[in-house]
Amino acid sequence: MNLLQSKGCSFADSEEQSLPPPQDPPALMVGNGLSADTQEQVGLTAHRDARQLVRLIQCPQCSKPFGSPVTLPCGHTVCRTCLPLPRPRANISYPNTPDRQLGITCPISLCRAEHPTGECSVDVTLTKLMELIKTEVSKHRPMTEDTPTLMEEVVQWDESHSMREKEEMQDTGHQSVLHSSRLVSTFTIANIGKLHHTSDVVYQSKSTAGDDYHELDTALLNRLRELAHKELDCLVCYNMMLDPTTTACGHTFCRRCLARVMDHSNICPICRRDLHIPASLQNQPSNARLVALLNSLCPDLVAARAAALSLEEQPGEDVLSTPLFVCTLSLPSMPTFLHIFEPRYRLMMRRCLEGNRQFGMALYNRSSAPQGELGTTPFVEYGTLLEIVNFELLPDGRSFVETKGVSRFRVRDHGMLDGYVVGRIERVEDVSLAEEERLEAEETTTALALATKAQNQNPQSPLPHELALDILSTHDLLVRGMEFIERMRANSAPWLSARIVEAYDGPPNDPALFPYWFAAVLPIAEEEKYLLLRTTRVRERLKMVNRWIRRIEGQRWPSGSACTIL
Repeated sequence: MNLLQSKGCSFADSEEQSLPPPQDPPALMVGNGLSADTQEQVGLTAHRDARQLVRLIQCPQCSKPFGSPVTLPCGHTVCRTCLPLPRPRANISYPNTPDRQLGITCPISLCRAEHPTGECSVDVTLTKLMELIKTEVSKHRPMTEDTPTLMEEVVQWDESHSMREKEEMQDTGHQSVLHSSRLVSTFTIANIGKLHHTSDVVYQSKSTAGDDYHELDTALLNRLRELAHKELDCLVCYNMMLDPTTTACGHTFCRRCLARVMDHSNICPICRRDLHIPASLQNQPSNARLVALLNSLCPDLVAARAAALSLEEQPGEDVLSTPLFVCTLSLPSMPTFLHIFEPRYRLMMRRCLEGNRQFGMALYNRSSAPQGELGTTPFVEYGTLLEIVNFELLPDGRSFVETKGVSRFRVRDHGMLDGYVVGRIERVEDVSLAEEERLEAEETTTALALATKAQNQNPQSPLPHELALDILSTHDLLVRGMEFIERMRANSAPWLSARIVEAYDGPPNDPALFPYWFAAVLPIAEEEKYLLLRTTRVRERLKMVNRWIRRIEGQRWPSGSACTIL
C-alpha cells in the first residue's frame, strides 16, 4: 500500500507535505559567468533537503552515486560505464588524430551532442570528491539499529524520459526501513540502485521517542562541506573554484584562471596536455555538476568570491591599454621585421620593452572604408598582436625589431597617447575543434549531394569552383596548397627564394598555420591577405588559399602587389 494513502502526510516535517518536482538547485554560476541574483541564493539544508543533496551526486543514467565520473565537453557528467560505445566519425579530416576518429554521443536525452573520445576523460576533481563522500558516509552509519527511518520512493518523470525508462520505473516506488539519518539512508538506497535519479522520497521517523535524527544529518553535511572546501580548490589561484570549467584531460579550474593560463599557453597546467579550446573559453560550458555542488553546499562563499572578483576586474575595464603600430599587415605565428625611426614609435617601443613586450599591428585603411562600430578610422578593424623577439638599438636612436605574431584581435575603441594610437582590443579566436569538425562534415556531405545531383543532370558540365572546393576535405585543401608550393619551387619562383624561406621557414603541415605562412610569403595585395584575419575557421582560410592558387594559375590575378617589410 502506498504510504501517502495509508498514513496520509503524517511524517516528521510538516513543511514537506507537498512534493515539488525534482530539480537541481538554482545555479549561481551559469554559462560563462555569474547570474545577477547571486546574493539571493540559499544553500540546501541537511535534513529537509536530504533527497536533493543526494541527487547532486547521482548519475542521471544509472541513478547510482557517481563511479569514475566523466564530465563531457557539453558540461554533463555521467559514470564512465554509462557512456555509449564509441562510433567512427565520418567526413572529418582536421585534426585527423587517433583520439578524434571515434566519437561518443552524450547520453543525456535533451543534449545528444557528439564528442571525440579524446575529450571524454574521467573528471579528476569529482572522482576524488566522490571517494571522500563515500568514505565519510560509511563512517556516519550507526553501529546499532536504533535510528529507524521509513522511506518511500515517489516516482517522477518528465518529457525527457523515454517510454522504456518509464516502463522500468513502474517497478519502483518501494518502501524501506533503514537505521540511519535521512542523508545516509538516501545515499544507501541510491548506492544499491533502488532510487531513480528523478524520484522523490517521503520520510517518516519510526523512533518511539519521536526523534527525527536531525542532528545526525547536520553533522554529516558539515563534514561534507569541509571536504568540499578542501577538494574544490583551484590549483591555479588556490581559492575555492569559481565557475569550475573542466578540460578534455579531466582537470578543473576556475573559468577565469583557465582563461588566463590559455592566454600564455595552450597546455593544461597540471598534466601538460594540449588543450584545443579557444583561449577565451567562448562557448565552453561550465562543469554543471560541480557548479551545482558548490552552489548547494556553500552559496555564501561562492557569492563572496564572485563579488570579490567583480571588484577586482572593475577598475580599468575600458582602459585603452594596447599600443597600436599602424603600418603594415602582420599575421599570427609569422615574423614581422621592422625598422623604427619615428620618435613616437621609438617611445612606444621603449615602453613595450619595459612592459610585456607586446603591441598591436594594424594595416592602414587605404580605402577609408568604415570599420564596423569604429566608423571610418585610419587603420583597419582587425590586426595581429606582436611580441618583440629581438631588439637592436642603433647609435642614432633608430632600431631594428624582430617580432612574432601572437594572436589576432579586433579593435573595440581607440585613442591617442603621445602621438601614437592606443586601443582597447578583444581577442579573435577560431571556433572550437568540435565546431570545426561538425561544419566540415556538414559542408562536405551537402556539397557531395549537390555535386551528384548536378552531374546526374548534366554529366558534361564541370562543377562550379566553389562547389568543387566544398567537396574537398580540410586535409585535401591543405594538400593542394602544399603541392602548389612544390610546383612553384620547381619553377624557381622568386617569392620562394632561400632568403624568404630562411626568414619564414618552410611551409607548416598544420592546416591552421599554413594559410598564414602562405600569405606571408606570397607577393599579393595586403588587402587580400587581410581577409584571413577576419575568418574564424581553419577550413575557410584554406579555401581562400585555394582560390588564390586558382587565380594565380589562371593568370587572372589583379595588378599590383604589396611591399613586405624585411
